[in-house]
Amino acid sequence: MQYISTRGQVSPIGFIDAVLMGLADDGGLLVPEQIPQVAPSILKQWQELTYTELALEIFSLYIDDEIPRADLQKLVESSYATFRHTEVTPLQKLSDDRYVLELFHGPTFAFKDVALQFLGNLYAYVSERRNSVIHILGATSGDTGASAIEGVRGKEGIRICILHPHEKVSKVQELQMTTVDDANVLNLSVKGNFDDCQRIIKDLFADIDFKHRYHLRAINSINIARILAQTVYYFYGYFQAVKQGSPAKINFSVPTGNFGDIFAGYLAKKMGLPIHKLILATNENNILARFVNEGLYQPGDFKETYSPSMDIQVASNFERYLYYLYGEEAGIVASLMAQFKTDGRLTVSGDILAQVQGDFAAYSVANEACLDTISAYHQTYGYLLDPHTACGVTAADQLAAPGEATITLSTAHPAKFDEAIQLRQIKQTYPPQIQALFAKPQFQTVVDGTNEAIQAQLEKFF
Repeated sequence: MQYISTRGQVSPIGFIDAVLMGLADDGGLLVPEQIPQVAPSILKQWQELTYTELALEIFSLYIDDEIPRADLQKLVESSYATFRHTEVTPLQKLSDDRYVLELFHGPTFAFKDVALQFLGNLYAYVSERRNSVIHILGATSGDTGASAIEGVRGKEGIRICILHPHEKVSKVQELQMTTVDDANVLNLSVKGNFDDCQRIIKDLFADIDFKHRYHLRAINSINIARILAQTVYYFYGYFQAVKQGSPAKINFSVPTGNFGDIFAGYLAKKMGLPIHKLILATNENNILARFVNEGLYQPGDFKETYSPSMDIQVASNFERYLYYLYGEEAGIVASLMAQFKTDGRLTVSGDILAQVQGDFAAYSVANEACLDTISAYHQTYGYLLDPHTACGVTAADQLAAPGEATITLSTAHPAKFDEAIQLRQIKQTYPPQIQALFAKPQFQTVVDGTNEAIQAQLEKFF
């Protein structure tokens, strides 16, 4: 399997080189040269696999024999052995047509663990195999940072620096990152919001000389390995719903801010998984919902919400979708992204907008509506949603038609966002791993949100 850039100016490269490149050297995002097609007969066989067995089969389609199968199996098994649930991502049935796929049973209680436990082990494998230095640079709106740090802390040959927006993540998210005192970890608390952090990351990766001089590697969902790992739980969740007697039409509702999680679902559907609807749920930072519903992709005013991991205006994975939306024409994508950089907006209409609305349904969830859903589901089902999952559930309730079952991706354990849940007088007990964080000292450096300030920190650290 070869990987190419959405902007067409990178020669095809293998899987490991694609993982190491992260952001394509032409500023685009890497995608597989072809999307593997999975026949219905294979899907039927896959229904009987465990999560790790399924992950091995799906990864194999995208890696071929670049990593020997025995080595890949060890990577997969060691990555998911860290999860607290034997099924890795168990499916909870709340009613005849409502399901929640719990993606938060990894070490940091967030869905990012599903991909980043694997990617951390993969980086360690590549570092040892190629005798190379791995310097990881990433930005987080809350969950990616902790998951990435947990995936590589203490590993030889790897250093990691994570940027997070200063005082704009939940307390638990902050503690999960900043209580780590390993020598190979640097936390930078950036004055600004997540979009500032993400812009700096992209700018630094686009500086090819700087990127190569410091061996920078990506941990954000610009890295194709993240997307591939996340496709697995769409297949697994779908198969579990079928086993539980779900109706023939199965939707997925996905709380999303950076478009990576729902793009993984889009990829799974293009591979042959018969998903009925992909429901895109945003909070009040609703650039993606406006694009689907109105054809306008333009950042609005940034709003702090009860679902901070989705407080994002510019979605880094959106370009991958544009590539497929425009028939894999890299020249068109490069032109569109240049236009967006200049004008700060993109518009689509006519047949293109009709295609977007065929690919996704979208709903923007108001702040109070998010809390209303937490209260309602806690009262009706005795099930506690975190605020991000609540956005997904709200969108499902609004957009799923009768006779359709909807699986909402539950992206985080509610204990990570107790500030919001307390607003509805709901008390919860912290898992002991989270409770222990409050007694630990923190290690972080507060910096200005400029390329120069971050670059100076990186030069000292790397």
